[in-house]
Amino acid sequence: MSHPLESIIGYTFKNPELLETALTHTSYANESRAPVKHNERLEFLGDSILGFVVADYLYRNFPNRPEGELTRMRADMVCETTLAGAANRIGLGNHLLLGHGEEQGGGRSRDSILADAMESVIAACFLDGGLDAALQVVRTFILVEVPVTKLHNADYKTELQELVQQKKNQVLAYELVGQSGPDHDKQFSVEVSLNGAIIGKGIGSSKKKAEQDAARCAIENLFPDKA
Repeated sequence: MSHPLESIIGYTFKNPELLETALTHTSYANESRAPVKHNERLEFLGDSILGFVVADYLYRNFPNRPEGELTRMRADMVCETTLAGAANRIGLGNHLLLGHGEEQGGGRSRDSILADAMESVIAACFLDGGLDAALQVVRTFILVEVPVTKLHNADYKTELQELVQQKKNQVLAYELVGQSGPDHDKQFSVEVSLNGAIIGKGIGSSKKKAEQDAARCAIENLFPDKA
């Protein structure tokens, strides 16, 4: 029996278990009495596949854009906001398997969960049908919103990297220094240092968001004219 999501994404799985795993959040697996695979490993693979496909697309379609601009465009197209938007367009949240806490905490509409699941679905398509299957999903639901002029999401980490690299031998490092709250509503704290000295602190609902916030803070501290 086919999964309703297959008709939406336009791909039928030969191994339906891959799609089931892609839709299974860790909270569901943790609450299950029987061993259940969740989508964290697929998310890892999907992130790399998506980055490659988007980079290839931008390289071929924007031959006159410099590296730094292409990097910012790619970061915007694979960011949590963009992926969650794609997930919402296909109603991905309706098909997720969530634990009770995540369900009650609004996990089906949480950007971080939706973005991770979108990456997992891309990876599942790749493992089941090869690069062409993954390409189909990325082209149909991700590449439809290319930030040609104005970026959807500011990529403060990339901007900070470019600013500090104007001098040689500059080393940036991000460190997770704390996290609090229940699983469905965690807050992460991150510090960013330059050559060993802390230059910014940030918080966010995910480690990625906290790093972006720390980079934004660092830009404000070191390069106020760029903030």
